[in-house]
Amino acid sequence: MSDQAVSRELFDQVMVPNYAPGKVIPVRGQGARVWDQQDKEYIDFAGGIAVSALGHTHPALVQALTEQAGKLWHLSNVFTNEPALRLAKKLVDATFAERVFFANSGGEANEAAFKLARRYAWDHFGPDKHEIISFKDSFHGRTLFTVTVGGQAKYTEGFEPVPGGIHHAQYNDIESLRALISDKTCAVVLEPIQGEGGIHPADHGFLSEVRALCDQHKALLVFDEIQTGVGRTGSLYAYMNSGVVPDILTTAKALGGGFPIGAMLATEQVAKSLAVGTHGSTYGGNPLGCHVAEVLLDIVDTPEVLNGVREKSQRLKAGLQALNSQYGVFDDIRGEGLLIGCEVNETFKGKARLFLGAALEQGLMVLVAGPDVVRFAPSLIIPDEDIDEGLKRFGKSIEAVLAQ
Repeated sequence: MSDQAVSRELFDQVMVPNYAPGKVIPVRGQGARVWDQQDKEYIDFAGGIAVSALGHTHPALVQALTEQAGKLWHLSNVFTNEPALRLAKKLVDATFAERVFFANSGGEANEAAFKLARRYAWDHFGPDKHEIISFKDSFHGRTLFTVTVGGQAKYTEGFEPVPGGIHHAQYNDIESLRALISDKTCAVVLEPIQGEGGIHPADHGFLSEVRALCDQHKALLVFDEIQTGVGRTGSLYAYMNSGVVPDILTTAKALGGGFPIGAMLATEQVAKSLAVGTHGSTYGGNPLGCHVAEVLLDIVDTPEVLNGVREKSQRLKAGLQALNSQYGVFDDIRGEGLLIGCEVNETFKGKARLFLGAALEQGLMVLVAGPDVVRFAPSLIIPDEDIDEGLKRFGKSIEAVLAQ
């Protein structure tokens, strides 16, 4: 099939209708810019939903992928491989963790984390200690187990019966958690900043209170850092800035810079419960994904990039606040690093998506986080001039929405 024959209409003919993609089809990217089939240029403030940590076609990642492609793609976990071991060592050296399990996605990393939490409790306390508590409006993936742990009913509707033993507390409300937690709780699961739920950072002190409750009830603390991890907040992982250390952490999205890879990190004591044969992944830890992630980690985990994220965050937030002073469409601008959410005011409640459509017309890619929040998650190394130009285009998008 020639390029000419590939149109947005073809999607409706051949794809399952679970997505509703935009009408343009991007065909190439460089840095923080993308071009569509008609060669129209867009500034990318979406980052593939916090995935493209180094933008598009970063030379070091292209080199890593092509270099590894000429050596070894796949072995199965009957063998280990050098890139997987090097990446695991780097993750262990950089974090609290002592053991790593590789998967292909965030959902799979969370599936592994939740299974490990239950298995650990089963090993140490018996089958009664199996309950998992997460938080309303959280998001942890799309498998039946992970959507059930996630706190959004719309994702489980029509897929029942769902796995049992899962409860949901109110985020940033320690009394709500205190009312649910018991000696039957095997794990408490949370995002340090709720992503899909609307970019809600944990309140100061909330995470340490959660940690204390977990310790009191001998429950594991699981941090889902799939969206907040790998430099997104200006630290390699968000927990590093919170004074709280989890027992298990999941990471994906930005880890491969766009190449599918996820990982679950755990302490040695907890990880022991996934003994030989208890869990697995055909492609998890494949040499291609691991080599790309290894090179990306070397670039991101540097003062230059992490400090740059904090500086760019200030620049982007200041620009958004200036636009809001002019147009007054947002009630709140929040988030950390380059994960920023703008909550629309009463006039636009439930209509955040209008800004996404208008931005695309102006040559800008943005995201939503639920019906009320416009979300920004650009490349961690987006040039300042692209931030400024993107803000200019976002200003025109707001004008277009107001004109409607």
